[in-house]
Formats: sequence, C-alpha cells, structure tokens
Amino acid sequence: MTPVFAFRDVACLRGGRMLFEHVSFAVAPGGAVLVSGPNGVGKSSLIRIAAGLLRPADGAVTVPPHRALMAEAAALDAARPLGAALHFWATLDPAPASATERVAKALDAVGLATIAAVPVRLLSTGQRRRAALARVVASGAPLWLLDEPGNGLDVASVGLLEALIATHRAAGGAVAVATHLPIALPDAMPVVLG
Repeated sequence: MTPVFAFRDVACLRGGRMLFEHVSFAVAPGGAVLVSGPNGVGKSSLIRIAAGLLRPADGAVTVPPHRALMAEAAALDAARPLGAALHFWATLDPAPASATERVAKALDAVGLATIAAVPVRLLSTGQRRRAALARVVASGAPLWLLDEPGNGLDVASVGLLEALIATHRAAGGAVAVATHLPIALPDAMPVVLG
C-alpha cells in the first residue's frame, strides 16, 4: 500500500544545532505516527517539516499536497466571528464539499456550533484549541499534522480529540501527532526523539 506520507533519513538543523537525524517512517492510509521526546528535541520541527514550513537539513519527505496543520497558534482572525474565521480558511481548501457545509460539521464535531457567531478574541483557551481542531477537521485533508493538540484541553476535550482522530483514520486519513501529553492513538508508529 502506498504511504500517505513518509520521512526517509530526515535530519533537522535549527539555529546551528542538529535536533535529529536519520528519522525514517512511512504512514499508510488509516495510520498514525506518535512523535514524543523531551522539550527541545525537535517534535514541533518534525511536524513543521511535514507541513512544508521547514526544509529538512537532509533526507526526503513525501507528503500529499493537501494537508492540515494544528500548531500552537490557530491563525484565526481574532476580530471575526468564529464561523466566519473558519470559513475563510475552508474556502482555500480543495475539499469536495462546500466550505459552509464543512465548517458547520466541524464546529458541531468539536462542540462549538452554538458559539459560531462569537468573535475569536472572546474564546477561552480551550475553545481556541477546539477551534484550531475544527479548522483541521473542516479542511478535508487526508493528512493531519497535530503539534501538541492536547495543550489547553480538558479531559473531555482530549477524549473528543481522540475520537475525531479515530474517525479520520477509519475513513483512510493519516495523522502525525507530536505531544508530551498522553493521547490515545491505537497502533500508532512511535517516533521517539532525543
């Protein structure tokens, strides 16, 4: 089976310091990779390389052209209502369903449908994290790249995150999760840095 994404002997150099090298893995449809390790070893950098935001110092990366990133910053316009801020990004995604339909389903999936008219700047930390997750869900991307997705989430919201990842994987999507918090990812390939 052709992998959704793969790293082959990838190295990451940041600020003149080699964070990691010789990282290799391949993730098939429905698969997952769980990136772990102490702070500062390159977990976020690995996700950023997969997202195309950083170039690897060495090696090769294979990713689909359409992928979704959940990073520390949600990149949502703080002045706009949540639904409109998500709709802006959804219109840029090449998913087959309409942006309006995808955003409505994503807001419902993360439990934020009732506050779609609230400006992003008024959201709590947990709501902002779930909004960032909604952006990923609404993308329709086959590959989700999640950098510390459990940060700022309560126990119930972590359970929601795990369920959404499981649904995405069951539909043939792939996921890469970089985390220092426990997140249930059955059968995920471990990538331990540091």
